Amino acid sequence: MKKIEAIIRPSKLKAVQLGLKAAGIPCNTVIPVKGTGLQKTYTERYRGTEQSMIMKTRIMIICVVSDANLETCLDVILDNASEGLVGDGKIFVYHVEDAIRIRTRTRGIEAIK
Repeated sequence: MKKIEAIIRPSKLKAVQLGLKAAGIPCNTVIPVKGTGLQKTYTERYRGTEQSMIMKTRIMIICVVSDANLETCLDVILDNASEGLVGDGKIFVYHVEDAIRIRTRTRGIEAIK
């Protein structure tokens, strides 16, 4: 099993979620995050004054998928989240040792189906 953490633009969330659902990967967790990457700082006007902003608002999508669904999930995120611009985001992939469904105590790959 693999855990995928994708940090994307908030405007791309709906498209990514619909793509994942259509690909048979409906389970995901969404967290609003702020951070910086390779982008430069930008200025924003707030209550009549310009302020230098460093942290960008982004969305983190977390999915745990079987090894067989890994490439499908990555392709869906890449196809739906990319604008071809700096700041499109990043995807991180981790190995997952085990998963347990609390209600039934089912373990392993069956727990994420």
